[in-house]
Amino acid sequence: MNMKITGFETIPIRGRAMVLKMFTDEGLVGYGEPMNYEHWRVVAQAVEDMAEYLVGKDPLNIEDHWQAMYRSSYSRSMPVLVGALSGIEMAMWDVFGKMVGLPVWKLLGGKVRDRIRVYTGTGGTTPEECAENASQKVAEGFRAVKMGASPSPVRFVDTPEKIDFMVSRVAAVREAVGYSVDIAVDLHRRLSPAMAAILVKELEPLRPLFAEEPCHPENNEALLALSRSTTVPIATGERHLTRWGFRELIEREMCAILQPDIRHCGGILELKKIAGMAEIHNMAIAPHNAAGPVGVAASVHVMATIPNLLICEGGHNRGEGLFETPLIFRDGFIELPTEPGLGVDMDDDALEALRDESYRLRGMFWHEDDGSFADY
Repeated sequence: MNMKITGFETIPIRGRAMVLKMFTDEGLVGYGEPMNYEHWRVVAQAVEDMAEYLVGKDPLNIEDHWQAMYRSSYSRSMPVLVGALSGIEMAMWDVFGKMVGLPVWKLLGGKVRDRIRVYTGTGGTTPEECAENASQKVAEGFRAVKMGASPSPVRFVDTPEKIDFMVSRVAAVREAVGYSVDIAVDLHRRLSPAMAAILVKELEPLRPLFAEEPCHPENNEALLALSRSTTVPIATGERHLTRWGFRELIEREMCAILQPDIRHCGGILELKKIAGMAEIHNMAIAPHNAAGPVGVAASVHVMATIPNLLICEGGHNRGEGLFETPLIFRDGFIELPTEPGLGVDMDDDALEALRDESYRLRGMFWHEDDGSFADY
């Protein structure tokens, strides 16, 4: 008889993350991480709704279940639904690997690299703070860091003083870490297309690894114009969903680097499919991972199998204190997991200690001078 899914549990944890547990009648438990951020309650409800279809079915029919749940919704590109589906799909792969005793990356075709290059975020307000924090990350072993372009709102067209301040922060980090360390700059869709073009041009001499999300995800024409106007590689994709959401970016080669987030792009196999589409167009993949460690681990498994990886976010989020076997970090890289499945089994007490059911909105950002709302 085939294995059957018997139920699901979702646990919101600190760091805007959610852990999903999928139970089976053979005692195997699969772990996944659906999209959470501030909306864990609606994502948990979406998982519960999908469970009505999935309970009693074979968890190894991964593609069939993905197609059924994705294509049956009235509007396919709903982030909450695709986020829930992504976490469920990860859990299915986890169970598959545990059943056959192999890590997921082996089930996806095997490795094309021995370890995964990663970066971590670094913060600070003043140039001095930014330099100090970045230096600390380098001392921890990172060879690449990412920083925000501005710690405060940016006007549609801001002053030369504000431009100089943003550039000075990146310049201070470059001076502190040298040119053997990569610096990515996250514009965080905070800048208008006009302002992004001005700032990215100013950043060219500092040779950033990439400039991330200079435009809102629906503003593809502005993204294309910026990509063609600068020598800085442009990256985007953390808010895009599934192959169809990435299709225009890829077919029109609108940027250099794609950043799908495995927690809401559709899951493990969907991330691999997006990477395959991008490979045809010589575009690199740098997965977004700004939440929990399960998503980082799942991304590591996929990135082990694709040829067009640039770098992976989340190097600091390795499951320490949560996973029974945390991801191993060494010299700027995460080693490939060797445990069956995703290798993210965790102690229930440790998971419970991280439970966080608070509900607070992020991205609430106002201009100080006139009190108008600003993009976070």
